[in-house]
Amino acid sequence: MPSMRSIKRRKESVTSTQQITKAMKLVSTVKLQKARAKVEANSAYFEALYKTICSILAKTLDLDNRFLQESGGGKKVVIAMSSNRGLAGGYNSNLVKKIDAFGFDKENTLIYGLGRKGIEGLRRRGYHVEWDESDIINEPLYNDCIAITKDLMKRFDEGEISEIYVAYTDFQNTVTHVPTVRKLLPLSRADFENDLEELLGESEADKSLQMNYGMSNSGIEHDMVLFGAVMDHYHPEVKILNEIIPKYITNIIYGAFLEAIASENAARMQAMDSATENAQDMISSLELQYNRARQGSITQELTEIVAGAEALT
Repeated sequence: MPSMRSIKRRKESVTSTQQITKAMKLVSTVKLQKARAKVEANSAYFEALYKTICSILAKTLDLDNRFLQESGGGKKVVIAMSSNRGLAGGYNSNLVKKIDAFGFDKENTLIYGLGRKGIEGLRRRGYHVEWDESDIINEPLYNDCIAITKDLMKRFDEGEISEIYVAYTDFQNTVTHVPTVRKLLPLSRADFENDLEELLGESEADKSLQMNYGMSNSGIEHDMVLFGAVMDHYHPEVKILNEIIPKYITNIIYGAFLEAIASENAARMQAMDSATENAQDMISSLELQYNRARQGSITQELTEIVAGAEALT
């Protein structure tokens, strides 16, 4: 059995560790609340961009746009968002596993790393890290996402890269965080499929209404056609998409940042809560060992006193 002194020292050490894990849990809780507030604040802008793109795609099914075309020959880019620190359970390792299980060709895949832990894990698995800006993940700004989007768009337009993905951990609730790989470019109509069906129905209804209205108002119908032609000349859908889609991509990257930060802090909060509970269990076990050792020491002293008294008589 360990001595009373060693048990006492170990108990003090575990108690000190427990205080640290409690503090880390509180810090992660505060950061999580801030991250969730930012996610909610960003959702309205994202929804507006998403619905605008859906509306354009619904009315221009045969639209030919560079962001909607599959092209081969270029490399794939994965923006991997992890953390710079550990002590977050399986947060980082789960993301690395998700990327590795997605089926990327390592020789044809470039990693844009945001978070040292994820970069280390991907390098160990044989991926090439093209870009390392891990400091951004500590406090991501929208301007950082704009800079990333501009760099990727330039390489995409030049044909250097053909596909762009973002890998992050989706925050669903405090307990559930799902590693996710999402394709950014080229866009697919399947990404907007549910909303497109609804908008297509509205579009058909509008056409029917215009046909009925035009039968009795041929002059007005002619003016509307001319007005539409003028609008198409000055504001073609292709140009609109060329302006909106980069903003949409930027916002997805920014939203992924916020989701990743919220997931990281939630995972760390859970890990520190478990560590605090385990430390309390260890302290209780050490207290029991200490009491047993103390009782054994007292019993031994009493035995020695009794034996000494008997020897004197």
